[in-house]
Amino acid sequence: ILDSGIDLVITVPAMLEHIGGAEVLPDGIRTLDLTALDRDGPPPLRWPAFHARDEMAVILYTSGTSGLPKGAILSHGNLSSNVDAAIRHASITPGDTFLGVLPQFHSFGLTDLTLLPLRVGATAVYAARFVPRKVVELIRKHRPDIVMAVPSMYGALLSVKEAVAADFTSIRFAISGGEPLPDATAQAYLDRFGLQLLEGYGLTETSPCTNWATPDRNRPHSVGLPLPGVTNLVVDDHDRPVSPGTDGEIFVAGPNLMQGYYRMPEATAQVFVNLADPATGNRRRYFRTGDIGRIDRDGYLYVTGRKKEMLIIGGENVFPREIEEVLNRHDAVQDSAVIGKTDGMRGELPLAFVEIREGASFDEAALRSWCRDHLAAYKVPREIRVMDTLPRTPTGKILRRMLSA
Repeated sequence: ILDSGIDLVITVPAMLEHIGGAEVLPDGIRTLDLTALDRDGPPPLRWPAFHARDEMAVILYTSGTSGLPKGAILSHGNLSSNVDAAIRHASITPGDTFLGVLPQFHSFGLTDLTLLPLRVGATAVYAARFVPRKVVELIRKHRPDIVMAVPSMYGALLSVKEAVAADFTSIRFAISGGEPLPDATAQAYLDRFGLQLLEGYGLTETSPCTNWATPDRNRPHSVGLPLPGVTNLVVDDHDRPVSPGTDGEIFVAGPNLMQGYYRMPEATAQVFVNLADPATGNRRRYFRTGDIGRIDRDGYLYVTGRKKEMLIIGGENVFPREIEEVLNRHDAVQDSAVIGKTDGMRGELPLAFVEIREGASFDEAALRSWCRDHLAAYKVPREIRVMDTLPRTPTGKILRRMLSA
């Protein structure tokens, strides 16, 4: 609140109570209670003032999974270009029905579950809270064509014992985004419901979508092809493009790139770079995503890790996601997170945190043995700690900065 400099909070009593009441807000910030407004009939229709494409529309704060959140300035052009590109990419029509289970303060929920259906005139059905059983009931009742959620939500829906394959037959796109989709979750949906979960990719700074797998353009573990107007580039540590199939940092260019971080010029300068487009030779403004991935010869993008989360163990680069995928395949593990622990001999060692499934027991020795069967010896966690619940953002992303050795 203080960073953004706002002076008015538009809310309802339940939300204010959630944060401790209006008295916890800094001095000088007013509140507008929507439930107290006179709603005797619809308000008069007013066309909004015209805004230039480069004019600020919103400041959305990043999730801050590995550092403090930063305010990404998104313009009207950023948002509208991303919505229009998604409509073309996935052939969205006014006849489609969206099911919204993501908060609209998140870039995924704002752009793809609010602005997108508004733009095309589609139907959007929202769940006020994510309760797995109630979400399945909404799917049965409204028969949505498009569902968008984060992996942890899809995982939670699997806990609804009465859910059957017939409940999901209307869904054309079941999009998973926000964080990597565990193999175990994707396979469970295929086996139990006959539903293919499709991955998408993007960041708050990119409005957010850059890539989106569709049923006819999908490859295992890929987040699909870029949206129209968006360019993916994978580079080495010297910002030089790498050959197809080679891992490197993912750069993105396109009209969806944010204007910058609010009141953070140095941080903004660090994430943008002008490079020659490999296809045209023309210089373009690219955003450094901080994610590691590769592009195959047909242009499909694969996200394999996070640069800042990369561990260096005895001189070898290790990405937590690989270890987490192995842990998550164990029958006793609900979810996991791996961070680095400083070691005088090897630089770093992997340290794992796990959530255990209901009814299962925690056996560190058994989990380490499982890892030894599926990973190189230097990637096996030297310690595995159990937690009742891993720290998460409101959208389900694991907050690694809250985990420590």
